[in-house]
Amino acid sequence: MEPEKRVLVCELVEEAWEAGARLAKACGVVGIHVKTFWRWKRDPEDRRRGCRKKNPRALTEEERVEIVRVCCSERYKDCAPAEIVARLQEEGVYLASVRTFYRVLKEAGKLHHRGNTRPARKPYTPPELQADGPDQVYSWDITWLPSTVRGLFWFCYVVIDVWSREIVGWAIHEEESETHAQALFARIKRERNLKGTWVHSDNGHPMRGATFSVWLQNLGMFLSYSRPTVKNDNPYIESFFKTLKYHAAYPGRFGSVEEAREWMGGFIDWYNTVHRHSGIGFVTPEQRRRGEDKILFEKRNQTLREAGERLKHRFPKTGPKLWEYKRVVYLNPSQETRNYLWRRAS
Repeated sequence: MEPEKRVLVCELVEEAWEAGARLAKACGVVGIHVKTFWRWKRDPEDRRRGCRKKNPRALTEEERVEIVRVCCSERYKDCAPAEIVARLQEEGVYLASVRTFYRVLKEAGKLHHRGNTRPARKPYTPPELQADGPDQVYSWDITWLPSTVRGLFWFCYVVIDVWSREIVGWAIHEEESETHAQALFARIKRERNLKGTWVHSDNGHPMRGATFSVWLQNLGMFLSYSRPTVKNDNPYIESFFKTLKYHAAYPGRFGSVEEAREWMGGFIDWYNTVHRHSGIGFVTPEQRRRGEDKILFEKRNQTLREAGERLKHRFPKTGPKLWEYKRVVYLNPSQETRNYLWRRAS
């Protein structure tokens, strides 16, 4: 690339960076690495000398043509490179290794999926979701509550707001059903007037049911799913279930659906209004939703500043660590976002 174009690219990246974009994201849009950006910014001239000498082990052009010709010949056109190499060696002919065959065929545009089976696909990655306010990203799941009869369970449907950790809806029924899930979300939609909310879940039958999925999309919601067997993709609702079932007041077993509903109603009220959640700075979900957490953080920080002035011998360098308001919450962040958050935290 000419030096003038490199200067222009650096100016565009720097403009986006100053406007609030992350540097890595801005560099990715123009197709360069962050280190390349800094190198071009220091010196846009390309001062690389290039390759000093040709690799003596490299294939010649004639050898490459011969590999392609053999693979496309009538005799070997239906054979895999590994089989071709083996059969040629039996005849005393060596052209290249199996891996080199594949590389040469790929460079020649001759490597394509031709079988009747489904071609290999990249592993599914759930989309990165971020919320900077309530009712933007929901996570939900169904957990089993044991009854007093061995082998009999009640099914607890729970929907949590990822940003505030508030339980926005719940229900307990005698079976797993799309109908019950639909009724739950209809009530939440009616109470909160949702629009454009992301709804994340795992791959259970009630969540993946076509009728329920289409119905949610018709309500103006977007769907996101975990990877199969990966619990880490739905951490917020799983964390709630851990809090639920390991709470000191959890009875362990319920004699009836009505008993389970009565206890669950009291627990949800406690969780939303009394429980200080560590993930949002030890405030309650209700305080988080109302914006009261900022006021509480400021009170705590004022106490810490006064303590830092009064007890300087305990904080000789940077003073006490202040509480930080978490404006954005991520669900399934990308590796780049994880690195960015880690750098900020450090």
